[in-house]
This record gives sequence, C-alpha cells and structure tokens, in this order.
Amino acid sequence: MREIRNIENILIGLTVESKAEPTAAVSYGLSLAKQAHAQVTVYAPSTKLVLPHAFVSGTAAGIVAAENRHLEELAREAVKRIEAEARAARVAASVHSPQLKRLKLVEDFTKEARLHDLIILDTESQAIDIDRDLIEAALLDSGRPLIVVPAEHKAFSARHVVVAWDGSNKAARALFDALPLLRVAQTIEVVQVVGEKDLTNAIPGSALVAHLLAHGVQIEAKTIAARDGDVADALRQYAERSAVDLIVMGGFAHARIRQLILGGVTQSLLRHCDVPLFLSH
Repeated sequence: MREIRNIENILIGLTVESKAEPTAAVSYGLSLAKQAHAQVTVYAPSTKLVLPHAFVSGTAAGIVAAENRHLEELAREAVKRIEAEARAARVAASVHSPQLKRLKLVEDFTKEARLHDLIILDTESQAIDIDRDLIEAALLDSGRPLIVVPAEHKAFSARHVVVAWDGSNKAARALFDALPLLRVAQTIEVVQVVGEKDLTNAIPGSALVAHLLAHGVQIEAKTIAARDGDVADALRQYAERSAVDLIVMGGFAHARIRQLILGGVTQSLLRHCDVPLFLSH
C-alpha cells in the first residue's frame, strides 16, 4: 500500500478500566501512523472515583481510595505496554495517563483531539460506558474525524473502502475528510442505500466521479437496498459480503439534547459493526 499523506499527528484514545479489557485502537493507530510517518499521542486515562458527600464514611472512603490506587497501577502498566509497542513499531509516540473525574477526563480528551488530524478509538457498544463518551465527544465536539476500531482489527488496512453516501453535508464532510486514506485504497465504492428515505433530490454518488478523480481518487458508484428500511444492517451485510476494510460515513446526532443522542444509523453501527468506521460530523 502507498504512503499515506497529509496525516501528520494522530490521537489514540482509550480508558484504563481493567487489565483484561481488549483494545485494538493502539495497534491499529500505530500501524496507520507508521504508514503515514505520523507522530502519535496516546491518551490513556483512568477514571477517578469520587463518593457523593452524603455517602462518605471512613470505610467507604478507604474502599474508593484503594480502587483509585488500583486503577493508577493499571494505568502505569498500560503506559509501559503502549510505549513498548510504539518502540517495536518504530513510531514516535507520547503517552499520557492522568487519573481524572469522568467529566474532566472527557473535556481534556476533547481539547486534545482538536489538535490532531485524526482520532483512533476502540468501539464501544454500551451507550453509558466512558469509552462511548469519548466517541461522542470526538464526533460532535472535536471538529476532527475519527476511526472507531472493532477489537479484532489490530492493523490498519484500506484496500477496499466503502463510502456511505446520501448526498448530505455530513456525508460530504466525511468523504473529503477521508481523502488521505482514499488516495491509498485499491477499491473505493460510493454506496447509496435506498429504501429508508427519499433520495430523489439527493446528489447521486455518480456525480462524485469527476470531482474525486481530480484528487487522484477513482470510485465506483453503487446502489444497494435497505431491507425493511434498515440502512445500518444493509451496510453491515454489504461490508461482510464484500470484504470491506473501512466504512466512511457522516456521523449524525440529535444535538438539541446535550446528553448526546446519536442518529439511528450511527448508533446501530457503533453497537455492532465488524468493520472499522471512519466518522466525521
């Protein structure tokens, strides 16, 4: 695969919650960084547990303090593993592992994300998990694109890329944010999913051919049907049948409610998708 250009710094995020928690974000991000000759920052915090004042007692405070020390130790071990992995991959990486309250942790991560070209995070199916907070913060508050990586994907690949296209501004943003990766892909399909909403007045995928060719990107425009109007399932099944390495799509959200409620397709694919997702909002 050709060298990736125009990605100079990558942020890899993961939270340290247990020793056995699977992560693919680090190895995936390092392999992408190596191909891009990019610098890497790894943000691997642990959550500081704090008891509400109403429940503070000597025993309870001791239990919480012991758990916080345990999480700090796990974080130190994680830092050593990540630094060793970066050295083995010959990638310049700095690793930060603060212990912070949940809201502060997400706030600091979001600020850090705004300083990077691309964010890499592990997938998280549970909407209330801290890792989902990081995904939502990156998607909606960082202004930067991210890749959400399933546990089994330890190395970056973009031989076959599918771009989910509905003609919206979110889809356009994701498509053009992904250009550095599209330029190194062997096969790129711009896929419109029909059967869920009226796309009569939407820009067809075929209209992108000439525009992307000017960027050195050759695409094939396709249309697939959404059974029972389920766009996420149509994309999942197509990706499985076609051995897709990466799905590029706009991330949707209903942002009137500040406790973020992601759009249906985004939510469904974050709950279950065996292919890395490149998301941009």
